[in-house]
Amino acid sequence: MKVHLITLCVILFQLSDGIAQNPNPTKLIEEMQAAVGSWDNLHALKDVSFTYDYHSPQANLRDVSTERYIFEGEHSWAEYTTHQINVMPQAEGVVIQALVDGLPSCSVNGKLVTDKEILGGTDFLRRANYFWFVMNFKLNDPGTIHAYVGEESLDGTAYHKVRVTYDSGKTGKPQNDGYLLYINKDTKLVDQFYFSLPAMGVNEIAIKMKVDYETFNGVKLPVKRYIYMPGKDGKLGTEPGLVQTSSNIKFNSGFTPADFKLKG
Repeated sequence: MKVHLITLCVILFQLSDGIAQNPNPTKLIEEMQAAVGSWDNLHALKDVSFTYDYHSPQANLRDVSTERYIFEGEHSWAEYTTHQINVMPQAEGVVIQALVDGLPSCSVNGKLVTDKEILGGTDFLRRANYFWFVMNFKLNDPGTIHAYVGEESLDGTAYHKVRVTYDSGKTGKPQNDGYLLYINKDTKLVDQFYFSLPAMGVNEIAIKMKVDYETFNGVKLPVKRYIYMPGKDGKLGTEPGLVQTSSNIKFNSGFTPADFKLKG
């Protein structure tokens, strides 16, 4: 009887010891957010404007916009001087998009657009562009689910891997993107991650993004993102299919939601 009890205690100790070795995924995300400067520090900067170059090197096409966001309320505005990919590529002239109080609007050469499909695309891009800019600060928003899925070394760098999914009941969305984060053990930064994009028909966490950061006012922000799309065979290419560059980043310009509302 004593032998069985000792054996059971050893097994329980080994199991508990194995569990204890796995880091808490939520804590890893919190450490990452501290490393990039925290949402409070970003929010204190009030608003941001920057030039956004969304480039497809293989097709030699791009969307180029001046982006403006207000962090309180997540209001978003953009003026596209070049729009060859996602933003009305058949239209000529200047396209302006806005999302104010959750309502999308769009204009072409100062004339408001009423087409529901275009407004739907406006809504998607305004939310998506804002999210990519502030993504690291939103990975523990209500409804997020974190899971630790192991470690991996890439090119001599050690990473923790954390999967982020969402509780649809809490987000209120039937479809939610998913992420597999590679958190650098030394810097605590997300150097790269994989993600799904159900809105575009990519339901698996299969798209790869690599990220370069710069520091502004004590906050580390993604200034360059390299996206690798899976081919028909499911394998990723060796060269990025998209390169997204943010430059001329400026904060606290005093924007108000009224500034973003379109007229025409």
